[in-house]
Amino acid sequence: MTSAMTSITRDPLLAIAKGILWFLMAVMLLGGVASLCGIAFMHVFQHNMTLELAKDVPQVPMPAFLWAATAILACVIGLMAILFRMFQLLKRIVDTVGQGDPFVPENAGRLTRMAWLTLAVQVVTLPIEGIAHWIDKVVGDSPKVHTNIGAIDIGFSSNGLLLMLILFILARVFRQGAAMRAELEGTV
Repeated sequence: MTSAMTSITRDPLLAIAKGILWFLMAVMLLGGVASLCGIAFMHVFQHNMTLELAKDVPQVPMPAFLWAATAILACVIGLMAILFRMFQLLKRIVDTVGQGDPFVPENAGRLTRMAWLTLAVQVVTLPIEGIAHWIDKVVGDSPKVHTNIGAIDIGFSSNGLLLMLILFILARVFRQGAAMRAELEGTV
């Protein structure tokens, strides 16, 4: 049995964290694949969807609507990929904690990449919100289609920006901790 597995089995919190991260990565992968299938489905059955939507919401410009839905799903695929990568980096940090050596230079780099990915999440959500509001405006008050998109607020988040700042600061802490440890080992 490896030392990493031994540490993780001794620390139930690390085992739970690792399990949750595996689950979240699987969800992101599944969400990305489902969105990709949704794009393919919309374009394969474009004619049927156009006919059905034209009956329910005749005021909607169908080609623009389908391309808007495609754009949203494409952004969701990007969002899922970004989140998958963030969870993957966090899992690698958890692995180093389980090995008993979290203050390694690689973790500082991982935290920095996670901070930039947090900013990317903020940027990718902007077109999703904009397109969703356009769809809500075009659909209007149709009695057959209920969007409730007006309640969506997924643009720049102060929590996301705060997380980005915290990750950048933690990256510096880890970088400094790794440098101090290397210096200490060099003097012994």
